[in-house]
Amino acid sequence: MGVELENSNCTNLVFTYGTLKRGFANHVLLQDLMRTGDAVFKGTYRTLQKYPLVCGPYRVPFLLNMAGSGLRVTGELYAVSARGLDRLDELEGTSCGHYERRPIHLTPAGEEELLPCAAQAYYAHKSYEEEMWKRNGRKGFGVYSEKEAKGYVKRKDRPQNLSFLDHIRIFISHPSD
Repeated sequence: MGVELENSNCTNLVFTYGTLKRGFANHVLLQDLMRTGDAVFKGTYRTLQKYPLVCGPYRVPFLLNMAGSGLRVTGELYAVSARGLDRLDELEGTSCGHYERRPIHLTPAGEEELLPCAAQAYYAHKSYEEEMWKRNGRKGFGVYSEKEAKGYVKRKDRPQNLSFLDHIRIFISHPSD
């Protein structure tokens, strides 16, 4: 559907919108996957529909699966292997309710007249997405940039006595600053 995959092992298209993008804290994982042939950068893409992109605890970005709200989100598209997808799922905590990997439709940024492509994205888990949207004043942003990332705390530097879901629950239960 418009995106050619030059590495036959990399058949899964994944849209990244936050810390996995180039220049951000978790991009090292994608760099590692690219070195081993488990990921290929495809370009800068935008969501076909509007979605809320917000920050949660520690300035962690969350894409909310609430099509029609928010803005069209700009991010990066990667083709990844099954091994690469497993590593991304692990980082995103899909097995423990942090994020859910679900379909999304995209167009190349600046070339919206081209046919959309189907990919996957990591959305905030449905168990807290509505509260995350409310906590952010029902306002999101179109791109996770250095401005939004200011104050981001890497996982290893966060308090270890609570789970990430505990941090999310605390964040959404307190009024915004």
